[in-house]
Amino acid sequence: MDTFRSGLIVFIGAEKREFDGLLARAGGATKIHWPLDFAQSAMWNGEPVLFVANGPGPKLAGAAVQAVSERQPVAAWVSIGFCGGLDPALGVGDIFVANEVIGVGPALPPPGAVKPHKTGRLVSTDRVAVTSREKTVLRQTGADAVEMEAAAVAQSAKESGTPFYCVRVITDTASEELPMDFNRMRDADGRFSRAKIIAAACRKPGTLFPELMRMNQRTKSASMALGDFIADCRF
Repeated sequence: MDTFRSGLIVFIGAEKREFDGLLARAGGATKIHWPLDFAQSAMWNGEPVLFVANGPGPKLAGAAVQAVSERQPVAAWVSIGFCGGLDPALGVGDIFVANEVIGVGPALPPPGAVKPHKTGRLVSTDRVAVTSREKTVLRQTGADAVEMEAAAVAQSAKESGTPFYCVRVITDTASEELPMDFNRMRDADGRFSRAKIIAAACRKPGTLFPELMRMNQRTKSASMALGDFIADCRF
């Protein structure tokens, strides 16, 4: 399907797995053949929506926004996915609703949000915050959480006058260290390379494989929590 009625809600993330919780609750999901890593139309709370992802970072997120905008009028952008906690009070699995993207401006509160969640300021970077030291530095910006795509989406929404929302889920806390430097696991376009990740894990199988499996299970649970929260929202 390549055409839709005007003014759709577009949920935009970095990777397909961030949508698993939403897709489990959506109806009629259909693949769209657009130049993106992931694009599907679906029914959400009785309304047609789009789910799109194109990889991590502002460049790839900006390309996703452009690809959608060239093909479909957008009623609102909803930046979703995983994020890291900078505020020590944020725990794994907490839903984080941004009220501001630092350097861009405010984000709207999602109407109908009734389940427990935290709010605060979000900072977008073009690198994964791997260490607790990096997170401490980012905390000094006044941000409560960090991710990689929201600023690019928020900037486009601001320029076009389109409503912007940002709903994220915490997958690592302020004090946690990630098991590897995922910035070194990106390809020339900025996407995460599974081949590089597996090769790095094979060099330390006794430590890295269990850690990666733990992260994978954590992100699966986080995605389900995200879908459960957004199920009550009416954008």
